[in-house]
Amino acid sequence: MPTVGPVARLAPKPMKFVLNWGRRYSLWVFNFGLACCAIEFVATSMSRHDFIRYGVDPFPEGPRQADLLIVSGTVTDKIAPAVRRLYDRMPDPKYVISFGACSNSGGPYWDSYCVTKGVDQIIPVDVYVPGCPPRPEALLHGIMKLQEKIAGETPGADA
Repeated sequence: MPTVGPVARLAPKPMKFVLNWGRRYSLWVFNFGLACCAIEFVATSMSRHDFIRYGVDPFPEGPRQADLLIVSGTVTDKIAPAVRRLYDRMPDPKYVISFGACSNSGGPYWDSYCVTKGVDQIIPVDVYVPGCPPRPEALLHGIMKLQEKIAGETPGADA
């Protein structure tokens, strides 16, 4: 579990609710788009689907300002260290959504010698969004599932 602060676990229940509510509805997304799924991510941020209404703020300056990493597309063995480096630069608490069949399991390229068999081989993943390419509605559903997970967390709990 990610930590919020050293004494957050001692906070009363109403304060824990407020902390989780704040983290739940203020996700800063760092998109690591590698293939066609990145286009669906962009479509989700546009006016028709508009994930900003769910409390998701896209496009921070860099990974140090983000708390949600969305990996969308084929993760090759050559790009895997960069994905890990971006994840390591994100502050705690941090979350990951694997978006699309290629980032979930390698997709149609799973049998290739240079394709990582899922981004979960490199970094821990909180929510998987299936599809090739997944629809923007699927990403919205994945974001809502992540928000439910955040709401149930205990702030300050160590893994």
